[in-house]
Amino acid sequence: MSILVAYYSRTDITKKVADEIAGRLNADSEEIISEVKYDGKIGYARAGKDGMTAKIIKIGDLKYDPSNYDMVYLGVPVWAGKAANPMISYIKQNEGKFNNVKFFVTAGSSGFESAFKQMEDFVGKSPLKTLSLTTKEVKKGEYMEKLASFLE
Repeated sequence: MSILVAYYSRTDITKKVADEIAGRLNADSEEIISEVKYDGKIGYARAGKDGMTAKIIKIGDLKYDPSNYDMVYLGVPVWAGKAANPMISYIKQNEGKFNNVKFFVTAGSSGFESAFKQMEDFVGKSPLKTLSLTTKEVKKGEYMEKLASFLE
């Protein structure tokens, strides 16, 4: 089975999970790079504002075409109760190219379900599985059991 892990990570929390998934599954990995600057305090505020509007933004060039993969894992942090805009922009750019998907979402404490729903709406199909992880779980490495179940 060919597998792609596509993710966006502002603070490297989602990246840590994506790297773990790609490593365990020997998958290709696509980091989505935003051309909008979301770093620092101003970037954090911009992320929250953009998250509320589901604004489509410009992202960097991509290496992989998701239509070439049997399974695509999509990973994203929650911004203002929604999936981060760079991921929504990635999904929109690749509309109709997803065969099977699984979603993994990281957040401080909440917003998982609304992020999953938004991603499902944009992808146009239900994920085979979802994984919700708090920032604390990832930082402390307390997510391996959940991850193993997600990867089955």
